[in-house]
Amino acid sequence: MLYGDGNNRPRETKAFKKLAPDADSQGGEAAWVAEKSWAHVTLNSITDAVLTTDMHGRVTYLNRVAEALIGWSRVEAAGKPVEDILSMVDSHTYQTMVNPAIRAMIEDRAQGFVLGAVLIHRDGSQREIESSAVPVHNLSGMIVGAVVVFHDACQSHIRSAQFAYQAQHDPLTSLPNRFLFADRLARAVGLAKRHQHKMALIYLDMDHFKAINDTFGHALGDRYLQIVAERLSGCIRTTDTVCRQGGDEFVVLLSEIESVKSALNVASKILTALATPCQLAGHEHTFSASIGVSIYPDHSTDEQALLHYADLAMYCAKQNGRQQCRLYLAEMEERQS
Repeated sequence: MLYGDGNNRPRETKAFKKLAPDADSQGGEAAWVAEKSWAHVTLNSITDAVLTTDMHGRVTYLNRVAEALIGWSRVEAAGKPVEDILSMVDSHTYQTMVNPAIRAMIEDRAQGFVLGAVLIHRDGSQREIESSAVPVHNLSGMIVGAVVVFHDACQSHIRSAQFAYQAQHDPLTSLPNRFLFADRLARAVGLAKRHQHKMALIYLDMDHFKAINDTFGHALGDRYLQIVAERLSGCIRTTDTVCRQGGDEFVVLLSEIESVKSALNVASKILTALATPCQLAGHEHTFSASIGVSIYPDHSTDEQALLHYADLAMYCAKQNGRQQCRLYLAEMEERQS
């Protein structure tokens, strides 16, 4: 990593000083060789491509990722002009771009990530990249080279999308998690208000799940929850949402319904789907759930209140024998108070 020293001049770490041809040595030859080896191993371990040059813009180093992206080996590229090795054109105009290493040394300042650059591979193939560069100074403050860091922009976008997906979905079932569900619920309530239609929440808690976990182990319990998630998803429309609320609790958002009966029909469909036996670890298992239902705007126009009422109705279903559905009633609140 490179850090600013407060004077608009990036200062390099020792690892990068040792990569520069005339960097000052702080120890004996053995220490210098060891530190250079350490830097080489470190740079080959990171996922970004790294290229370094001397003060004349000649390539002095490529890590393995850089070799793969540009098609040149470190040995082949050594001593060649960086513009010939790291050839970049503008993605819109297709004009040759000033190499970030050269620009960093000319302007004597770090170059932030450059977007819209296309890297020309040695074989002529092209790919969009994102790159940044910094000048490297010796202890006297003289520029002795530059470091360019770059990566495949497509892969970067894919990783960003993966991170975003992971942040919004349950890792076990791949269902939306509570954070994504909260967003979808708020949007659904907003649309229901605007278009004046009904919507519903169906809150489920799996019956006897703890006994299954304790008897057959967590691995089978996890598979149990995955099957539940698959069956719930098969009971709803693409415009609806199933969320794993946590543990063995799930919530279904029906974004638009014609009547209360429509929501109860879906709940009944869910109970039937869950009751179908399946084989797990050589044993036949059936699923059952206690279900609570709340309706917008009949019970509330507030999303948190709707969630609470569906949860309360589910609790009443569980208290009254399980494997059944209950529609929220105001008297349920009174019983709990």
